[in-house]
Amino acid sequence: MDTKKVFEYYDELDNQGKFEERGKGYHHPQSLVSKRVPLAVQRFLQNQDDSRKTFQFTYKAARFEESWLLDSLGTFYEQNWISDILCKVKAGKEASVYLCRAGEQVDAPLVAAKVYRPRMLRNLKNDQLYREGRDVLDEDGNPVLDLGMLKAQHKRSVYGEQIRHQSWIAYEFQTLNTLHAAGAEVPLPYEMSDNAILMGYIGDDVSAAPTLNTVTLDPEEVRPLYERLLRNIEIMLAHEIVHGDLSAYNVLYWDGEITLIDFPQVVSPQRNRNAYAIFERDVTRLCEYFISQGLSLNPRRLAADLWTAHGYRVRPEVHPGLLDAGDSGDRKFWKQVESEK
Repeated sequence: MDTKKVFEYYDELDNQGKFEERGKGYHHPQSLVSKRVPLAVQRFLQNQDDSRKTFQFTYKAARFEESWLLDSLGTFYEQNWISDILCKVKAGKEASVYLCRAGEQVDAPLVAAKVYRPRMLRNLKNDQLYREGRDVLDEDGNPVLDLGMLKAQHKRSVYGEQIRHQSWIAYEFQTLNTLHAAGAEVPLPYEMSDNAILMGYIGDDVSAAPTLNTVTLDPEEVRPLYERLLRNIEIMLAHEIVHGDLSAYNVLYWDGEITLIDFPQVVSPQRNRNAYAIFERDVTRLCEYFISQGLSLNPRRLAADLWTAHGYRVRPEVHPGLLDAGDSGDRKFWKQVESEK
């Protein structure tokens, strides 16, 4: 094939722009020149097109779901992070997880794509409880400083909800990066888009790893896995992270190994007034599972010991910027904190 001729056709497509109006609708420019382009060149051009429009995957999705997946995972396909979507492995209220065949960018055969539900279907309860003390993050994981953007998300306008939605995803991706680098047992994070996170897959090509709450452990496994989970909690505390929704439902079990998942609602031990209560709840939920597996535990004492061992106060110091001087409850809380110093 004449390479020069191929480049001339590419230039012609570029000059026509992405879309050109024709009659009442819009048509891809390639359709306008296809009659003038030799069949061999047409096929060559199609083979070079790795855009999401050519992404045909194995998973048989419903019509709405297919469009949602193309929009959410198309960037991963274009950038060669994934080459196929094989099946859905988990459907949740906030997000669904899909098993994907890895692309050239990944040194693994399979990866997991966590795709968040469309914004209008997300309904995270008590989101203010978790967002207290957290910066709003942009699509790159950096704090949003633009006052217009901050005002929009505070007012919860359509644009503001988009910003808020992206911030939840950025927190999960940022937390996975931090914890994985610290040696915690979490999925390896690969990439983030505006509606999905690509990460390491736990399981095989037949089945995904089950959550710990569905597993009855062998007696000799119980104590070692409990101690490993405590080690992961300590790593989180050492990096000023409280999971916020930790339980046996958010721990995967596979071949004797554990993996902690689902981190969008993480809170700071230092900047959130409810951090200890949230942490104590996390520890209690995990202990309830291991008590059911035969261990004798005191969740409240354990939570307090872990918390104070990492330098945090059970009644933590509160930054005055988090309090409302016009709120009598906040004033009373601040006076009590000050009296205990």
